[in-house]
Amino acid sequence: MKPILFTLALLGVFSLLNMYISKRLITHLDITLKHKHYLRIFLVLNLIGILFYVLGRYYINIPNWLYFLFSLPVGVLFLLFCTTVIYDISRVLLHHTPLSPKRRKFFKRSLDASSLLAASSLSAKAIYNARTIELEKVEIKIKKLNKEYKIIQLSDIHIGGLIDKNFINILVKRVNATNPDLVVITGDLVDIEISKAQAAMDELKKLDSKYGTFFIVGNHEYFHNIEKIIQSVKSIGIRVLENENVYIGKENEGFNLAGVYDVFGYRSLTFIPDLESALKGKKDAPTVLLAHQPKYIDEVQEGVDLMLSGHTHGGQLYPFRFLVKVVQPYISGLHQHNENLQIYVNKGTGFWGPPMRLGASAEISEIRLLPS
Repeated sequence: MKPILFTLALLGVFSLLNMYISKRLITHLDITLKHKHYLRIFLVLNLIGILFYVLGRYYINIPNWLYFLFSLPVGVLFLLFCTTVIYDISRVLLHHTPLSPKRRKFFKRSLDASSLLAASSLSAKAIYNARTIELEKVEIKIKKLNKEYKIIQLSDIHIGGLIDKNFINILVKRVNATNPDLVVITGDLVDIEISKAQAAMDELKKLDSKYGTFFIVGNHEYFHNIEKIIQSVKSIGIRVLENENVYIGKENEGFNLAGVYDVFGYRSLTFIPDLESALKGKKDAPTVLLAHQPKYIDEVQEGVDLMLSGHTHGGQLYPFRFLVKVVQPYISGLHQHNENLQIYVNKGTGFWGPPMRLGASAEISEIRLLPS
């Protein structure tokens, strides 16, 4: 879809959400018409903020502080929509509950107040959560592995907008402090034109580990000239795994690290994932596969011991978790997929869209591979 059509479609969806909130929440609140009018003005201003957020992300340059303000309305609208759905159901149930008029009025006002309070407090909490990146430590036992390795996994950083040079600088310092054996970045590193991301990208040169940094593309790389992004990542000394594998460690002590293109390649008909090529020529040793989307695990039949993925953001804003679950088999954390294959899903180191997280903290994954 062309950017302009995507923008119009997005604004159309947000306008419908605005209408639903106005008619199913604001209309039924037990407040004055004047206050209802103010709330509807807020919805209009929020929608305008979303418009400028889209323009600022893809079309025009605006200061970071202003971009931050424009990025919030997307999350606020979504949380308001979720609150409205719950309010709508609760209001209908209350209307059909046998109560005296006095009691019904009391419960209705309580519902009104709690709904508005929930929407505002959850929005504030989500904004606060996005500022914190947790170091998630996990131990994974691997059969036939003869030596312990520490892998730092980063995923879904989404350089662009608020994810800038300063963000990456702080991130790199935290990663280096863990003294990793290697660093892997499992896709969606860049989410703007690469020329605008170069200053932030250059900070990744400072990543320090024993065996280096490895990268695979995610779906968002396909949106911003994937070829240029791959070349830029290579130019800063990061190894891009393009349907291929490398051996990590000393002979008889290490493991194969393989990486594939993202499944979005099936739609774009370019940079298509090929597991057979990715595993070709690998040594007789345990294998760790980097694949951006967890659903790629359905294509892994044999030859892989552990798959590292991202993409889901853990849902980012909690209600989204249920939507993500429809298309992805795993949302976050470590899972035993079958007898021979495990998968770990990183919840995302950055964020996409609004700088908000609710029920899904951003993470740096510290993965210790242990001999089984």
